[in-house]
Amino acid sequence: MKDKEIFPILEAGSRKASAHLDRIKNRNLTLDAGLMARVTEIVNAVRSEGDAALVRYTREFDGVSLTRIRLSEEEIEKARAEVSEKILGIISEAAANVRKFHEKQKQNSWMVHGDDGTVLGQRIIPLERVALYVPGGTAAYPSTVIMNAVPAQVAGVKEIHVVTPPNRDGDVNRLVLATCSILGIKNVYSVGGAQGIAAAAYGTESVTRVDKIVGPGNVYVAAAKKVVYGDVDIDMIAGPSEVVVLADSTADPAHVAADLLAQAEHDANAAAILVTTDRRLAAKVRRKMTSFLEGLSRRKMASESMRTNGAAFVVDRMNEAVALVNQIAPEHLEIVAESAWEILGRVSNAGAVFVGDYSPEPVGDYFAGPSHVLPTGGTARFSSVLSVDTFVKRSSVIHYSRQAFERDSEKIQIFARNEGLTAHALSINVREKRGRKK
Repeated sequence: MKDKEIFPILEAGSRKASAHLDRIKNRNLTLDAGLMARVTEIVNAVRSEGDAALVRYTREFDGVSLTRIRLSEEEIEKARAEVSEKILGIISEAAANVRKFHEKQKQNSWMVHGDDGTVLGQRIIPLERVALYVPGGTAAYPSTVIMNAVPAQVAGVKEIHVVTPPNRDGDVNRLVLATCSILGIKNVYSVGGAQGIAAAAYGTESVTRVDKIVGPGNVYVAAAKKVVYGDVDIDMIAGPSEVVVLADSTADPAHVAADLLAQAEHDANAAAILVTTDRRLAAKVRRKMTSFLEGLSRRKMASESMRTNGAAFVVDRMNEAVALVNQIAPEHLEIVAESAWEILGRVSNAGAVFVGDYSPEPVGDYFAGPSHVLPTGGTARFSSVLSVDTFVKRSSVIHYSRQAFERDSEKIQIFARNEGLTAHALSINVREKRGRKK
């Protein structure tokens, strides 16, 4: 495959560049009617049949005959014992970094006492129980456990339940289980897909019903989260992952190429985009990318991703580059430029921003501290990263004194009557009349 076929270099704003960018944007998750109907069928079966449906669908989709759905604490600890102390130490340190970062996000309840006896406030209340979906299949994601569970723990969630598909042997990945052990998570279920989401949403004989479901997954998982939303809360409907590297002539081509490939190896639908003011840098990046591909374990996946959803967009000035980034609203943004911090101040749409040459996206994926659960598919225009706030709810507190009530009663009645809600006005009026008699 020729270099230009792997990674096209395009003039931003040209017809060809605009068409290619539109194609990348439109690759986003498609939950068509047929898929939604099939997933709804699965969800309804789990609601009515419970564990029996979980066993049936796991055999159908994963090729595994489940002998148990909920793992014992002994199984979790056995898996931990099979992991080297070095790996356990790295997982523990990563979790500590994530915990330290998210501790800064905690908010407290508050009350304001007025001179007239009014008390107004807000209570911050953690959710009782949440489910974390951890993908399985060809890869293991202990980092997903950390990045979802630790913010929930910091928020004060009492129960965390992990739902994850079994491997071909019917077991759960030992690194995932070891991470659960390190974090003190005891509720782990060997079931995945749409059926796993349904089980967490509605409960079965083995799976406890939760209040919210978070975590990434395939298209069936995304569709199931959409179906159950409203009966439980969810974090987001996540689509294919993406990175934009915003670079000028000072960037190292090898570093940029490696960072783009790090995103491309996730999935054939992942997008890896370079936005640069230097065409020569784009050409050097492409050459480095071609040479790096030879040594990648997921070369075929990365090549397909770069061919269909990768590109370098060349602009004349940095303000045009920033405007293009804000238009794309990427999940991950790397800024590798001479004035990186000044550029950061002009970026308004990005899930996570990595500033400087030594801040590649994998630093955030595994170790830095912020959660790597981010809005995808341009939803960074209006959505936020998973955080402590994801796992709390807010409740308002209102106390009116008699003095405050009498001051505002007439205005409230006028408001209510103008909306045609006479019982609302009556609720105020009866108190007002009784107050005058006393």
